[in-house]
Amino acid sequence: MLTTAEILKQVRRIEIKTKGLSNHIFAGEYHSTFKGRGMSFCEVREYIPGDDVKFIDWNVTARFSHPFVKVFEEERELIVMLLVDISSSSLFGTQKKLKREIITELGAVLSFSATTNNDKVGVIFFSDKVEKYIPPKKGKSHILRIIRDLIALEPSHAGDTNVSVPLEFLNNVLKKRSITFLLSDFVSKPYDQALQMAARKHDLVGIHVYDKYDKELPSVGLIQVVDAESKELLWIDTDNKSLRNKYLSAFEEKNKYCTQTFRKCGAALLNIKTDDDYVKILQGYFKGR
Repeated sequence: MLTTAEILKQVRRIEIKTKGLSNHIFAGEYHSTFKGRGMSFCEVREYIPGDDVKFIDWNVTARFSHPFVKVFEEERELIVMLLVDISSSSLFGTQKKLKREIITELGAVLSFSATTNNDKVGVIFFSDKVEKYIPPKKGKSHILRIIRDLIALEPSHAGDTNVSVPLEFLNNVLKKRSITFLLSDFVSKPYDQALQMAARKHDLVGIHVYDKYDKELPSVGLIQVVDAESKELLWIDTDNKSLRNKYLSAFEEKNKYCTQTFRKCGAALLNIKTDDDYVKILQGYFKGR
């Protein structure tokens, strides 16, 4: 358990790092990617050569016998929702950082990018249930509260990850369309029905955070391991090739399910390993949309 002083120190460190990234790297990309997705009707005006003909208002045009076009404006504020996996499996990592640390930094970067563009940010923390809901708001103090919980909030018990839970909660609690980032290692399934419903209503982006050894079991002999979520202790022979192949197959099966489910729902999915440069991956996504 972190002390208050340790939490505040980490909050400040992550604020400095991620606010800098969002200001100097992501703000423009975030704006061009998501601003303009929500448009509201403003007025009609006379057609000017070069206007897009698909915006012609045919009713007004017929009434006045010459063309008029509809004028739209960007919605002044968007809602960004972070669905953050804090289940016990996120506390694993063998490379540069734990999965939870990567998720924390990603959540902070996205929060600062949103607030720079004057958007509201909300969070749903989950494990096998909703652990905490922070309604969407603006402001620096609100973002710092989010970062504090990203660092320090712990699940109420060691349950399995359930990705359906935050998606169903999101659909029930938020009536307005949002930009939703789902940050998880996606070790649970099925969640296709909940994902499909959420993707219909929201602009949904999955961020799959995983470690090298989630996929590959190293050959280091007989070792004792503990399941991060069930807490079960097991002895396994990592030199057993058949066991290593089954371990790899289990990961690939979950990964295939995740990829196919997001694709079928028309939602984006980013894959980030704990030793990847997530800055490049996020930039590539923002620029590619």
